[in-house]
Amino acid sequence: MFKRNFLYLATVISCLSLPSCKAEEIVPKVTPPVQKDVDVYVTTANKSMLFVNVPLSFGAKPNMDIETTINVVPTTTYQQIDGFGAAITGSSCYNLLRMSAANRAALLKETFDPVSGMGYSYIRISIGASDFSLDEFTCCDTPGIENFGIPAYDIRDLFPILKEILTINPTLKILASPWTCPRWMKVNNLTDLQPYNSWTSGQLNPKYYQDYATYFVKYVQAMKNEGFNIDAITIQNEPLNRGNSVSLYMSWQEQAAFVKNALGPKFAQAGITTKIVAFDHNYNYDNISDQLSYPVKMYADPEVAKYVDGAAYHAYGGDKSELLNVHNAYPTKNLYFTEMSIGTWNYTFDGDLMWSMREIGIGCLNNYCKAVIVWNFMLDEKGAPNRPGGCNTCYGAVDISSSDYKTLDRKSHFYVIGHLAKAISPGAVRIGTSGFQTSGLYYTMVLNTDGTYGAVLQNDTNSSIKVILDDAKHWFSYVIPAKSIVSCRWKK
Repeated sequence: MFKRNFLYLATVISCLSLPSCKAEEIVPKVTPPVQKDVDVYVTTANKSMLFVNVPLSFGAKPNMDIETTINVVPTTTYQQIDGFGAAITGSSCYNLLRMSAANRAALLKETFDPVSGMGYSYIRISIGASDFSLDEFTCCDTPGIENFGIPAYDIRDLFPILKEILTINPTLKILASPWTCPRWMKVNNLTDLQPYNSWTSGQLNPKYYQDYATYFVKYVQAMKNEGFNIDAITIQNEPLNRGNSVSLYMSWQEQAAFVKNALGPKFAQAGITTKIVAFDHNYNYDNISDQLSYPVKMYADPEVAKYVDGAAYHAYGGDKSELLNVHNAYPTKNLYFTEMSIGTWNYTFDGDLMWSMREIGIGCLNNYCKAVIVWNFMLDEKGAPNRPGGCNTCYGAVDISSSDYKTLDRKSHFYVIGHLAKAISPGAVRIGTSGFQTSGLYYTMVLNTDGTYGAVLQNDTNSSIKVILDDAKHWFSYVIPAKSIVSCRWKK
């Protein structure tokens, strides 16, 4: 049992007035933080505190406790941060649009408002269908690139949700990924080159490289015309996964050839500044021997590297240490974390809160990622809607009851991303630290563009840990509860 000082008791008392830690049958609400020297937000694995705001004041610099002090080192700088968020899939949109307008607005404000909410700042959407859409489709299902058009499902479902989110957070960044090219562009393999009219697997026919590059150009332009700026695209979601309900196999050799001979030049000719991001799959490259170090092999060709901003990763296989390997090989190339799901196979709130913050939150940031995006923002209690052959046991960051489209169950991913986004704004630069380290304590530090420092800390032990943060001008302390995550933000 950890020490319960007055501040902690006050916090617990305030938590008692919060909605139940279980699914909530209320309109979601956002409580603006109390303005003090330091804004601290706390979520505990046992749910006694769920994103509870704890305002702190700076203290007089002590003459002791040096052994628990974390020093801010702003002169040591690392990567710039783009943001944090979740995927706004077709399934997410379907569920959101079944909420009442007032409830949906409240939840989106709680999630995306950078002042009174968590400040989610980066989302991922699919180009055409994903395995969490209402049907299978692309932007050009009729053969001939002249037949390109934004799908009706996106116009009906995605566009209203994007507009609502952008009204709340106009600086939101959008990353878009295709799950497959149009089927008329597919072949069974690159030797036989036989037509492959299937949503699952297949490969892109080199004959259609130019048309498929035009497909991306038209997509970025069409979305811009609708008011949606696509900050980055990945060339293919999970290019080594042949088995998803909507999928396309694309080796590093294929991505390199496609970028070099078609996509890169087409973007340049059209004046498109949307970033091209490679790979978008697991740390371990699905253990396919000739695909290991996938993006590194692409970067080795300077005619490919000049068009590619960086690489994206998922955490369904391998370890985050691969991020550091890729960064060390090509430190000028950026890294993004773009997908991780939770579901019945691996989930408890307490266990995943700790794992996700350590591995895909703080862990990815401390290994040079510019963004952290988790999978579905919202599913219903049955993991739906989902596609046959896709995941039918996944959870969303938020699950909603299909019996009333009001009862919410905020999962661990909702809070992990919220803690990152609240302390770290887009454009922040990760900076150095020195001093206190102990087993089970993880943290990362940034300097935000508004001149504030941001820190995200995790106590993955069964006892509380007292920490002191010292930026050479200000000093404050906080007792981090056992098994909890804490976000701090304060002025320089």
